[in-house]
Amino acid sequence: MPRINTLLTLITLSLVGAASAGSSCVAFDISWNLLAFGFDGKDYNAGTQNTWASDASAASSIYIYDATAKSWTTQAVTAGTFDPTSFDAILDHDTNVFYALSDTDLFSLDMGLLKAANSTPLAWNDVQSSGFPASYQPVMALAQNHIHFLDVPGNAAGSAQIFVIHFSYMQPTPQPYGNFPATHGQATSIFMDIGVQQEFVFVPDDGSATYVINVETNTTQTLQGPAIKDSLASYFASTDSIVQLSTSGVVSYLPYTPGSPSVNTAASWGTVQSLPVTSSSSSNTSTSTGSSGSSTRSGAATGTNSAKGAATTSGTSSSQGNGALSMSGSAKWGVSGLVAFALGALFL
Repeated sequence: MPRINTLLTLITLSLVGAASAGSSCVAFDISWNLLAFGFDGKDYNAGTQNTWASDASAASSIYIYDATAKSWTTQAVTAGTFDPTSFDAILDHDTNVFYALSDTDLFSLDMGLLKAANSTPLAWNDVQSSGFPASYQPVMALAQNHIHFLDVPGNAAGSAQIFVIHFSYMQPTPQPYGNFPATHGQATSIFMDIGVQQEFVFVPDDGSATYVINVETNTTQTLQGPAIKDSLASYFASTDSIVQLSTSGVVSYLPYTPGSPSVNTAASWGTVQSLPVTSSSSSNTSTSTGSSGSSTRSGAATGTNSAKGAATTSGTSSSQGNGALSMSGSAKWGVSGLVAFALGALFL
């Protein structure tokens, strides 16, 4: 057996040499994990054959990424009346509970203290009817332990319908927050070093502006819209930056200074130069692919690539404050499923 191990290692090393010369190639290691080298400048470990079709066969599963261990695990889920092919969800990291709008009902799924999947399926629970019409395309954001639903039919521009997480209560009257349009878009929370978020970002699908809504002062800042107008872009925010990932793979950012409207109004979007551009796709179609495993770029950071999930990431949190991860399962992303991040003390 040692001689076979050595032979396989030598074959793999020879293929790595070929990949470094600019060609792509595949090989198996001794455990029959499929290794792919030089795919768009990245190397993948695709795992064994029984995992290659997991997305199609487990559409309702939750895929958990442990940032400390740098590993993915797949958590089985009991869907019940929850529709895993049509939903929008947000993860409240204060309670570690997913809340999802599927059809016209609001569902919850408690992640507990999971950092990796276990053998006991988690269940989606039907919390209540949302009261929203079936035609509603959700825009969800989290601040002050409340889920804010924007662009609800019949509600005025500049307002949000609020679901109070800790009381499992949908407020009957919309809350006015200032001046932003009643239209579909993407949203993400702005983190704080300590405590829960007080602000969230809303970017309409047309990218005409970037709105920052403060739920403490009930006011809205109108900032420059992203340079890349992309209705399927995803957004994330830290304490000082609003970040856009376009469907063409470009990562851009808008500097943000809490409490300084004049500074924020003058800020402009720029490109994150330290990141490579991922494989391009059409402006309104996501073609993100890849397999579960580690990926290494020469001269770049080592990370993890996965095709699992259908996520519009919106936020997560460290142990110092709570956060939210919002995502959708629909045809626009090609696959459905949820991605949860076990972060420890990191932002992702």
